[in-house]
Amino acid sequence: MDRRSWKVLAILVLFFFLLSGCYYFGAKKEIANAEKLLSELKGAGGEKLVPYEYTSAEKFLEISKWEFTENDFKDTKEYAIRSQSAAQSGLSEIRKK
Repeated sequence: MDRRSWKVLAILVLFFFLLSGCYYFGAKKEIANAEKLLSELKGAGGEKLVPYEYTSAEKFLEISKWEFTENDFKDTKEYAIRSQSAAQSGLSEIRKK
């Protein structure tokens, strides 16, 4: 391979490493946000007041963490966002009561 081909290959490899790093940090951030919202929901009595939303948020977070250990960062982020949505919904229901 000539020098130009090596440069192109090196740039592509670097690009893919950077892209995978973005998914990693994005997934970590979404998990942290989901944990925070779930903690708020638990503190507000979500286990008893809104059991469906609480359980949904908890299980989506659990799946998200499992996907993270499998290095599937795209699914990790999606499940963490679902967890946040369920927790937000639970918090909204509690505030209405």
